[in-house]
Amino acid sequence: MRHQLLKSVGLVLIALMAIQCEKNPVIDDDTMLDGDIIFDASLYDPESFLVSYAIPNPTADELATPVLIAAHGYTATTFEWDEFREWAEPDQDVLISQVLLGGHGRDYASFKESTWEDWQDPILEEYERLDAMGFTNINLVGSSTGCPLILELFASDAFSGYRAPNEVFLIDPMLVPGNKLLSIIQVVGPMLGYTETETNVNTQNYWYTYRPQETLQELMVLSNNVRLELEDGIELPSGTRMKVYKSLQDAAADAIGALMIYKGIEERDGSKIDVEMIDSDLHVFTRLDGREEVSPADEAAQLAAFTEFISRMAE
Repeated sequence: MRHQLLKSVGLVLIALMAIQCEKNPVIDDDTMLDGDIIFDASLYDPESFLVSYAIPNPTADELATPVLIAAHGYTATTFEWDEFREWAEPDQDVLISQVLLGGHGRDYASFKESTWEDWQDPILEEYERLDAMGFTNINLVGSSTGCPLILELFASDAFSGYRAPNEVFLIDPMLVPGNKLLSIIQVVGPMLGYTETETNVNTQNYWYTYRPQETLQELMVLSNNVRLELEDGIELPSGTRMKVYKSLQDAAADAIGALMIYKGIEERDGSKIDVEMIDSDLHVFTRLDGREEVSPADEAAQLAAFTEFISRMAE
């Protein structure tokens, strides 16, 4: 353990020597999500992304149709769940709400100022609207950081007083980061100012290229809080089921996070939740668009997950 910590500190020092003293990144406003142009259409066309806006006066049949609230990950946008909508809505009996996390999809400054509570708020807000409208089969799916945001809602009893969620799906939960440098971000963050992640022409409109150290600290506070809540134990509401899907070779999120969820979550009848390990090296294997390489196995894993979402919500 001590050797690993010293190694991490050494890597941080090397990184600090490599970066410039400038604490603010140079942003291309025309091509990057970090800039002033709004690329995420959910901000100016919520009717195309949120069921509560798209169907203001639902029929009895619509109220009985499964609704899946989809929450994306840290630095991402609603794009992360476009493929599921495109696959499901034409032929499947399901409605999909693609939630944009608070602080995301806007400019760098807005992201920098946001907290993990800000990120979480739109998930619960959409749930509350759907419940108030009378939808009877509301479900949740989260990818990466969307997972601890959803888990924290259960830990804080946020659904008390509402109709309990039916199914909850967690994709590659970000509880233990693959990059161990994040564990000391509170120490090195103020010196770094920000970090840069690799994006390409296919993804720079959908993910932040620059990650303010303030948001990395928020990410770690969130994951640490949820890990402690899992140690204490989280009981799901009556009638709520959960399944975790975790890529085996995921460089972004350590697989130990799936074990923590399995050990820390119980359904109301005392049974354990389902966990499926996916033979993939992709973080968020359910999103394939924009990837430089996608294998037939990746496509099969995505389709299998999408199909199971539908079948479980219909039970």
